[in-house]
Amino acid sequence: MPGFVYPKNDKLSINFAIELQYLHAPIFLFDPFNYWNKVSKFKINLYETIFSLSDTLDLVSDAQMYHSKRVAYLAVECGKALNWGQDRLDELFLAALLHDCGIFQTAIHTKLRHFEANNVGNHCALGSKLLQKTPLLAYLSDYVLYHHTPWKELMCFDLPYVVKIVANCIYMVDRVDILVLNGLEDDPDILASKREIRKKIRAKTDNWFQPELVDIFLKLSKAEAFWLSLEKIQNAGYACYGFAHHSIQEIEFEDLKSIVLIFSRILDAKTTYSAKHSDGVADLSRFLGELFKLSAHTCDKLELAGLLHDLGMLRIPDKILHKPGKLNEAENFIVRRHSFDTYEILKKIKGFEDIAMWAAQHHECIDGSGYPFRNTAEDLSIEAKIIAVADMFQTLTQKRAYRDKFHPKDIMSLLKDQMQEGKLDKDVVLMVEKNLAACSKIAN
Repeated sequence: MPGFVYPKNDKLSINFAIELQYLHAPIFLFDPFNYWNKVSKFKINLYETIFSLSDTLDLVSDAQMYHSKRVAYLAVECGKALNWGQDRLDELFLAALLHDCGIFQTAIHTKLRHFEANNVGNHCALGSKLLQKTPLLAYLSDYVLYHHTPWKELMCFDLPYVVKIVANCIYMVDRVDILVLNGLEDDPDILASKREIRKKIRAKTDNWFQPELVDIFLKLSKAEAFWLSLEKIQNAGYACYGFAHHSIQEIEFEDLKSIVLIFSRILDAKTTYSAKHSDGVADLSRFLGELFKLSAHTCDKLELAGLLHDLGMLRIPDKILHKPGKLNEAENFIVRRHSFDTYEILKKIKGFEDIAMWAAQHHECIDGSGYPFRNTAEDLSIEAKIIAVADMFQTLTQKRAYRDKFHPKDIMSLLKDQMQEGKLDKDVVLMVEKNLAACSKIAN
């Protein structure tokens, strides 16, 4: 995997910080003088981390859960049958997991359910740009950019052959999985669609898909085991094996953050009013952690937990998120599961244990009335208490479908009410009050 060398002067480092932002997203808070002192490193398995975080992409469309993992399985099986080397298989595995990272709306997934659908919503370019801004994954950007480009068109492009063949492999198996999903709507037996899927893929040989890729797919897909392995239980085991040969490595905080930003940007792009929420919670949590004199590494973890705390929100239907009035009981049940969904995604990443728990506890209350674990003050760390306050503070600074944004003094009043009712931690709330102007600026 290509390495990344950080720029050596302040001017370039500021440019690097600006480049890391997603498209038109606001520049995150950045201190070039403090940046070079950040030596915090995380010991993680990069492949396991991306495999787990790819659940986020599937949450955008509940009807296509595990789509990215099935595409990864299908692609790697084809690559192995073609005797591709391990390095190329690793690239194929990661690119397949991330191929839909440019999709932010459920409606885009719905349109892509049509077999003839192409680069709907320009999601290939959006995903490619996200990866270009992620140093450890930038080398995958072209695979994502061209994963809906027909083979006949790809052959006219001045691109390395490896880009063409890997991108086209992902394109072919992506369409295979869409045909599987569509077939399951008519017959829950995955084998019932086998003949029709093979027929449709064969018909696109040389036009959409490279002939050798089609041939190897047709050879592999004769076996029932090929299709039965797509079922999520077997597939999860297969995918875990896919990254088992990679060891845990040390990754610097800024590199890990750039990966995390891929998924938080998807979340923040889901609705207009959620834009900047994850950044605001992350920055405010870090600021409060520093005020409490927590270690630099702990503050790094706080920032990552802030960026990831609402991942489970991607599962909430758009109509509920945009509802202008009060939610009914059934809708509240749907919303209240989001913090546990966040936990389910993050807890599978070795090295993210604290991050997973702090993120999941952002709606817990010190009196035990919160969710999803009904924790009390004794169960909650100072980090979890910080994120809970930062989440509420930042949320109130933004306009929502059902209310306008609040003035900082009014926010402070609400926080103190929650403190007195035994919901929010007293020390954290009073720390915000003592630094209200700074907190307001950071949260926005």
